[in-house]
Amino acid sequence: MKLLSSMRRQRSLLNCAPISAPQLADRSMRSALSRANSSTEFVDQQNFDRAVARLVRLIAIPAESAEWFSEKDLIPASRRTWKNTLRNPAVLAISIAVAVIAGVFVFNFVSHLNDFPGSATARKLLGVAASTRPVMLDPVNAEAGTLSDLFFMKHGLEHYDVPAEFADFGTIGCRVFEDDESRRIAQIWVSEKRMQFFLFPAERDSKTGAVLRVPGWRYVHQEGWTGAVTEHSGICFMAAVRGGDKELESYLSQTAGK
Repeated sequence: MKLLSSMRRQRSLLNCAPISAPQLADRSMRSALSRANSSTEFVDQQNFDRAVARLVRLIAIPAESAEWFSEKDLIPASRRTWKNTLRNPAVLAISIAVAVIAGVFVFNFVSHLNDFPGSATARKLLGVAASTRPVMLDPVNAEAGTLSDLFFMKHGLEHYDVPAEFADFGTIGCRVFEDDESRRIAQIWVSEKRMQFFLFPAERDSKTGAVLRVPGWRYVHQEGWTGAVTEHSGICFMAAVRGGDKELESYLSQTAGK
């Protein structure tokens, strides 16, 4: 049935096909003519129509009848407008794809606009903080500032010092583990707002090996957690808490970079 319907449509188009039109705007008409050009019957009919047209053009038009005809085209050629172009499925698909790519680019740009050396590691550790449970740490009942001696004597970690802003906090537990890049991370859980501290090696210049400094305090955010990060003697310290910047601002001695 579909084949018969298609043949009828093509036949209807051929019945009104122009005999001299090098360029046709209508796609269906072009398709029908392309298929019919291989038919002897259609070619003969077109040749006959052209011969008749040439004969008709030789007939002189009386002056009194000439004014009935306009020099302009009786049926102006259709022009493709910008609205028709935008409605084209291919153009719509490309436009949507470009918009999505641009959106992703802008989102990534804004997300990393305030990055600093060590921010990527800090974000990963915020994910660790979200999944940590107290049973995963060794119980410790002491002030956070005193644990630097434990880290040095038991694990050989130098300069893993808790800043003065957080040194007096009572601890629940601590541990030392390695991340996916074999860097040794110290983690401390304190009772104050169930906050967690992380100490980890600072980023270094790949060519010179020099420590990339983190001036003052800088904030990072990940999965509903906020971290305040600073660096001292080549070791970064991060205080992590569930919530926003306000949860940490009151503890800091200077304004963290945003």
